[in-house]
Amino acid sequence: MFDNLTDKLDKAFHILKGHGKITDVNVADTLKEVRRALLDADVNFKIAKDFTTRVKDKAIGSDVLTTLQPGQLMVKIVKDELTELMGGETAGVNLSGNPSIILMSGLQGSGKTTFSGKLANFLKTKKNKKPLLVACDIYRPAAINQLHVVGDQIGVEVYSEPENKNAVEIAQNAIKHAKANGFNVVIVDTAGRLAVDEQMMNEIANVHAAIQPHETLFVVDSMTGQDAVNTAKAFNDRLDFDGVVLTKLDGDTRGGAAITIKSVVNKPIKFIGTGEKMDAIDVFHPSRMADRILGMGDVVSLVERAQEQYDEEEARKLQKKIAKNEFGFDDFLTQIQQIKKMGNMKDLVGMIPGAGKALKDVEIEDDAFKHIEAIIHSMTPSERSKPSIIDGKRKIRIAKGSGTKVEQVNQLMKQFDQMSKMMKMMQGGAGKNLMRAMGGGMKGMR
Repeated sequence: MFDNLTDKLDKAFHILKGHGKITDVNVADTLKEVRRALLDADVNFKIAKDFTTRVKDKAIGSDVLTTLQPGQLMVKIVKDELTELMGGETAGVNLSGNPSIILMSGLQGSGKTTFSGKLANFLKTKKNKKPLLVACDIYRPAAINQLHVVGDQIGVEVYSEPENKNAVEIAQNAIKHAKANGFNVVIVDTAGRLAVDEQMMNEIANVHAAIQPHETLFVVDSMTGQDAVNTAKAFNDRLDFDGVVLTKLDGDTRGGAAITIKSVVNKPIKFIGTGEKMDAIDVFHPSRMADRILGMGDVVSLVERAQEQYDEEEARKLQKKIAKNEFGFDDFLTQIQQIKKMGNMKDLVGMIPGAGKALKDVEIEDDAFKHIEAIIHSMTPSERSKPSIIDGKRKIRIAKGSGTKVEQVNQLMKQFDQMSKMMKMMQGGAGKNLMRAMGGGMKGMR
């Protein structure tokens, strides 16, 4: 996410290294590179120019604190300005209605239908809501089928009327159905087009007027850059939507849309899509995103994801096993599964301060644990529960069964032993700190 922009900004700040004070000369050179980095990221020229002017005004003549270098002070100023540019505060979704009605808008191919499912799953699992998905794309039967597939996948009911060609009627009937059957959130997925046209705008405006949604979200493909910003403006002029959803931020995006869309339409980014899975959805936090763009990681989001997978009862059982020296490979496998549920590995690594930069040329795949899992699955139940019985012959058999080398089995055994000793020493916070300990267990096993 924003790898190129992060690298270029890092090079820009490098200009200030070794200087004891921010001056007109060195700040001008730095900001020239910052502006160039933003333009390369597909940020609008005027916005990039205004941004660097504000940074310059704050930076010129600033005294360097005793614990800071000029480069660090500039990073702080840029971080604060980036945060403001992307909205400043985190904006929540309005769920005040009963049912709360959320209208989805956007072009065809922006990921609108998939995101409708992600949002329904998010509200169901994290907000304890009972959502209803509504298929209002009357032009593409495939869109209705797609929404039903998504609904089945996440266990959420989908309301559709395949024979009805009136989107307003379908939406109104769906709301009646929701009220009669105890649904407290209605998510209306509307038709998209390949480009903005009058017919499309009239139809969604009619749906909007008829159902009076509590929340109207504009879904946009972040990889389309400034085109995304221009499309957002066209929709906002007609719908006056409440917030923006940026999809496909996990791709090789230049980031211009994420950085500038708020300043153009003056509406907050509320959610981002970070992958294809139904749980690949994050609330957008401008400050955290600014940290990530500047290569500072996002520890808060990482901890939140870990807490979502944290089971206190399981942690207590695990702590007892550690105290009795009964921690085995089955327990190890369970922890791997919990880490995998937190999201794709590249995204997780990007949340660790400094890790993204240190590993920028390392390919981190979602199947980073596949060799470890294969080795553990090749062990017998007794070997997994009592690793100490695994001798040379057993290692040869395990390596053959897992399609790995004996050296890799030895490496896993050594790291497992080290981690077991570490957790034994940690004891007091073994369960809570297990994620940290797991870092050593995965090193070198990819």
